[in-house]
Amino acid sequence: MKNKNIIFTAPCVAELLEKEMPTPGAGEVLVRSVRDTISSGTERANLIGDPNVHGRSAPVVDFPRQVGYSISGVVEAVGEGVTSVSVGDAVACSWTKHAQYNVLTESRVYPLGEVGFDAGALVHIATFPLAAIRKCRLELGEPAIVMGLGVLGLIAVQLLHAAGAVPIIAVDPIESRRKKALELGADYALNPFDEDFVKTAKMLTGGGAKVAIEVTGKGQGLDMVLDCMKKFGRIALLGCTRDSDFTIDYYRKVHCPGITMIGAHTMARPKVESAEGWWSEKDDATAILELIRHNRLDLACLVNEVHSPNDAPAVFSRLANDKDFPIVQFDWERA
Repeated sequence: MKNKNIIFTAPCVAELLEKEMPTPGAGEVLVRSVRDTISSGTERANLIGDPNVHGRSAPVVDFPRQVGYSISGVVEAVGEGVTSVSVGDAVACSWTKHAQYNVLTESRVYPLGEVGFDAGALVHIATFPLAAIRKCRLELGEPAIVMGLGVLGLIAVQLLHAAGAVPIIAVDPIESRRKKALELGADYALNPFDEDFVKTAKMLTGGGAKVAIEVTGKGQGLDMVLDCMKKFGRIALLGCTRDSDFTIDYYRKVHCPGITMIGAHTMARPKVESAEGWWSEKDDATAILELIRHNRLDLACLVNEVHSPNDAPAVFSRLANDKDFPIVQFDWERA
């Protein structure tokens, strides 16, 4: 039996290819994928061959390459010593590949229980904005702003709402995304390119936001959200700003108002032991699942399209060229 995989074989080219079936070793779990979410920012960077995809400029961009982040599926086999899941369990998984079968360490596999596969395939991705919000040390009643309303931004809006931020300002130039953010708990939704954007954001937040989640990954986005901050505000840099060719007036916008800017890459977290503001990946995934189970977080409603993995070439061609790429999952039961 072969294992179907989505591989980027050249810049802007994805193919569905077969590999050998993986076998779990000690402490590992073999998971058959059911739903599989595209994380558009990082995957676009890999797909087009961005040399800064890993946070440092690479002299050579190699293909083929394989990516993926976040799946849900069913446990097919477990290695020696695995105790938290059993064959037949529905699970969410972290750091997976776009593949029909994945072998993962036990610590990256989380029982779904009654949570659906569609929401489960977004659990790992949801831990990214959760970690960013924790690092900002949000307090109940603080005004917050989310800059960029892709999948991470829309999840951030929901989590800020659950955490008691008020008001929440959601920002994106695309009207449909702003509308969705309002449905998910944002109090206001603004277009950053409106002439009075900064004035309006400051008015709605009583002088400026105390917490900002910057998700655009663009220098212009960071520059604009800095103009919306209140004194002593905290900004989590959740988006990956890979292009360093931009200028910030650090003296006026950061130094004088005492703004704290926080690196919020998901890998910048403790591996095992969680602490205040700094939770491990597994603990954050567990928290996300509890929020879903108790109806504080809705991830399933974010999914715009579901495709067969056979459609991967066309789907990733769109990702390479479409600035308004939707939230897409693959259904591996249709492979």
